Amino acid sequence: MRAGGPHGLAAGQWTDDTSMALALADSLLTVGWDPDDQARRYVDWWRNGTYSVNGECFDIGGTTAAALRRFESGYDASLSGLKDPASAGNGSIMRLAPVAIATAHRFPDDLAGLVDRCIASSLPTHRSAQATSACAVLGVMLAALIAGEERSTVTDPGWGIWADVRRLVKLHPEIDGVVSGSYRSLRPPDIVGSGYVVKSLESALWAFDRHDDLRSAVLAAVNLGNDADTTGAVCGQLAGACWGVGGIEESWLEVLARNSEIVSVADGLARLRI
Repeated sequence: MRAGGPHGLAAGQWTDDTSMALALADSLLTVGWDPDDQARRYVDWWRNGTYSVNGECFDIGGTTAAALRRFESGYDASLSGLKDPASAGNGSIMRLAPVAIATAHRFPDDLAGLVDRCIASSLPTHRSAQATSACAVLGVMLAALIAGEERSTVTDPGWGIWADVRRLVKLHPEIDGVVSGSYRSLRPPDIVGSGYVVKSLESALWAFDRHDDLRSAVLAAVNLGNDADTTGAVCGQLAGACWGVGGIEESWLEVLARNSEIVSVADGLARLRI
């Protein structure tokens, strides 16, 4: 919402989180479910600046770039992401909203299909157990909120849905700890806006759980610093699913770059069922 920052952006412009989400959304809206097409669009953003707010790819994570190089070299999208724990970045949870919106109809009757789509969306760039587990957890939370579940329900460690998720996928122990409410007993500096996917999800949930409106939650997330855009993006997905477009301040919408394009994409996703 302010000009400047490390990339010298204008007020209302956005970074790689939104660029990759738009690429993913474009793939879903154009061809349906096709991870190879998703990866091709990520490469188009990386190489050509497509989906970028200023026509240039000015901010890409090292793990994402390495995975896209593998995809270009001939790897299938389901195998191009890096699997080792050292590559457990937050690049696949930051862009997850399009999948959650388009698969929200699967909650709760087809939880397996919902979880499968969320995990599969991570694989082109992030195959670590931490990243795939985080996508499963965040995707279920987003779909549940879109379906009308209360915030207090989806953040409850005792929510019955979590037992079903654990039967479907072996959650990484650290992500399971987040599901169990690790963020509820922590405060900064122990809550960190980190690029590590576990800490990223934990910090976003900390901000979402402690605040009662979208503005307060997102500002708390961003102001943790460090990987601020992604912490804000992950928290913003949760806050948006919870409080809806009506919860976003009009002044924020007015300054948002390419507002009408983003609204059009969101409207299309809301009608999609994948």
